[in-house]
Amino acid sequence: MCSESFTCEQNLQSEQLNDSNEKVVCSICDKVFSKSKNLKAHLQTHTSNRPYTCIICNKSFSLQKYLNSHLMIHKTEKPFACGMCNKQFTQQQQLKTHIRTHTKERPYECNFCNKAFSHQTTLTKHLRMHANEKPYSCNMCHKAFSQQQNLKSHLRIHTNEKPYVCALCKRAFAQPQNLKTHLRTHTKEKPYACDICSKAYARQESYNKHFLKHANEKLSLM
Repeated sequence: MCSESFTCEQNLQSEQLNDSNEKVVCSICDKVFSKSKNLKAHLQTHTSNRPYTCIICNKSFSLQKYLNSHLMIHKTEKPFACGMCNKQFTQQQQLKTHIRTHTKERPYECNFCNKAFSHQTTLTKHLRMHANEKPYSCNMCHKAFSQQQNLKSHLRIHTNEKPYVCALCKRAFAQPQNLKTHLRTHTKEKPYACDICSKAYARQESYNKHFLKHANEKLSLM
């Protein structure tokens, strides 16, 4: 321990003596550096001072760049597995957030309408509706939106992009909801049923028109 401290001090002294053109050598591991400042940084690897800690495995490093290199290992590693569906995550916090999809826990509550959310980011997006905040603006028609996803959907009107394709007939749609409604023409599913006459419809709009007929019939009898 003492000899290591002494050699580190020797290196620091030689660093001060060397000019910018001379190579400097670490007397502990014989690694050669072209600049004194590089040697100074390297010497920290021989000390016990490791202030940069990996949040995934708690391994510590003397320099930020070494921690950054180490983190690349964890990019493919997913040590935190969900006990319910076996989905894996790189960070424990990601697993905790995911578990709420199973437990239906919603710890983030809106102070205005008491609606609750499982994610903080979802609550933030929701609050924009109360504040009438619309930070996402279309650069073509200047229509503004509270959520980025709504802006992306809107932009398809201008670009005529239709990324949602029916696997059965290859018809394309700009919005996922439109594809979902279209698929009912193949499956014959009719989820909108009338409580009065039990007639069913595939589309919400068709059901609404039908229901108005019953409402008008009631008015005519009054």
